[in-house]
Amino acid sequence: MKRVKAACILQTLVFQQKEDCGFSREQILNMNRQELNRYKQSLERTRTRYQIDSEEEQENGSIVIRVRKQYNDKADVSEYFA
Repeated sequence: MKRVKAACILQTLVFQQKEDCGFSREQILNMNRQELNRYKQSLERTRTRYQIDSEEEQENGSIVIRVRKQYNDKADVSEYFA
């Protein structure tokens, strides 16, 4: 019999707007920051344990994050979060 002892998801997410949307880089960056904040709030609201390993703003105004998050609430994730 097997069971999950520990589980974690590592994701690289890109927050970006459509190409040629007609906004300035700063406007696009602000929209992407707002979307990123909504994403973080949704993780907090659902009590998902997470850790952002990196967050980088790109030249085109997009934001790339690497996030480590809990797979489910039954599996221990303490070894993934220092």
